[in-house]
Amino acid sequence: MTMTTADLQKLSPAELDQLYQRSPMGDIPNGEGKGTVLFLTSLPTGNICSGLVKLLAWQGKVFYRDQGFLLNRVSLFSIQMIKAKVDPGESWFTQGEATILDYSKTSFVAQKIRDEIREVSPGLYLGQTYWDTTRVLCFSLEF
Repeated sequence: MTMTTADLQKLSPAELDQLYQRSPMGDIPNGEGKGTVLFLTSLPTGNICSGLVKLLAWQGKVFYRDQGFLLNRVSLFSIQMIKAKVDPGESWFTQGEATILDYSKTSFVAQKIRDEIREVSPGLYLGQTYWDTTRVLCFSLEF
């Protein structure tokens, strides 16, 4: 069954966790992914907050697979900035591999951030964001 970001937004945090755990790493994406923040809360305001975050700041990520990096799209003008190194690696969240988005050596602003993503449906990735070693939220990328 093909899933969309809207389907992910209907899932509880526990369901998102289970989906991530049973999903493969998938291919490292290439090109522009539309991003949506999926807060780790079951409050009904989650989708409202997600929309505000998207409108005011984070819009998604642009992957340059052959060059091994990505740039985040931020602000109302979709400016590409905040670079991360992209490589396969070991998931911090569960066993197995994930695509690791490492900002530690590429961004002063986001140097404590580490993301990891897995492909949960064709062209749809679910991601985990860590601040140091603490998971702070999950997000989706739709290509």
